Amino acid sequence: MKLFSSVHDVQNIKQFIDDALALKANPYAFQSLGKNKTLGLVFMNPSLRTRLSTQKAALNLGMNVMVMNMDKEGWALETQDGVVMNGTTVEHIREAAAVMGQYCDILGLRSFPKLTNREEDYNEDFFNKFVKYCAVPVVSLESATRHPLQSLADLITIQETWSSKGVKPKVVLAWAPHVKALPQAVPNSFAEWMCRAQQENMLDFTIAQPEGYELCEDYTPGAKIEYNLESALSGADYVYVKNWSSYKEYGKVLTYPEGWMMDNEKLKITNNAKIMHCLPVRRDLELSAELLDGPNSLVIHEAGNRLWAVQAVLKTMLEEIK
Repeated sequence: MKLFSSVHDVQNIKQFIDDALALKANPYAFQSLGKNKTLGLVFMNPSLRTRLSTQKAALNLGMNVMVMNMDKEGWALETQDGVVMNGTTVEHIREAAAVMGQYCDILGLRSFPKLTNREEDYNEDFFNKFVKYCAVPVVSLESATRHPLQSLADLITIQETWSSKGVKPKVVLAWAPHVKALPQAVPNSFAEWMCRAQQENMLDFTIAQPEGYELCEDYTPGAKIEYNLESALSGADYVYVKNWSSYKEYGKVLTYPEGWMMDNEKLKITNNAKIMHCLPVRRDLELSAELLDGPNSLVIHEAGNRLWAVQAVLKTMLEEIK
């Protein structure tokens, strides 16, 4: 595996889940695999779970780790070709990415969208150029359109906690309120992984959102779409709560009806559903504190599985490095 940026980079997701759970049971089984290998983590934006879980996973595999917070410590990067760099940018991504590839065997990159130009964000120009010029395997630590490590951990969590063998769980992605515009990366990615799992007969998948918050259809093939939260929640076994801004009216926070925050009353509509969220979460805005602190919450368990998700990815990449 030279690139991990979406579910499309994984041939067998069931095997990937099994690998991650095997690593969870025996974290240091492949500690010699990363000996004398270096992972470089490049952050253009803040991170907590992604940074710590990826560093820990690399250490479990015997790797050295270097972290570069480009937004605070690096030069201002130019990404466009054919420009005279007589403005605020100091270094071109061609040289910056290439140099990082000289120092590291695997690189991870985190870069958020600007949410001002849909075409620019969804072209993933920055991420794709980084991959092209660094010339080593790359792990997406979240990009403008996807967060695949989070989604893999989410699917691991669902498979690990689902006990009714032979019965497919109903998984609902439920839009939630927020005070500012958030990217579509997490819901895009979650939808993409759940649709793939649905195609492989692992679960049934529904997306619930107010009108105007539809995701790009490229990420939702086969998903059932609901505009009524209560209807979507009926019989749900897992409810994944997440806010996102409008894709159609790109980056905007639109008006929406009341009643979209998940709480204990709405939990009664479900099949005693487990509650998931990628974190960080704004308590009693996106998701009620009573649910977050209650017995149905999987948010900490889910965050813990971030470690095993990325360790499975790094292990696969290391096995192909000569």
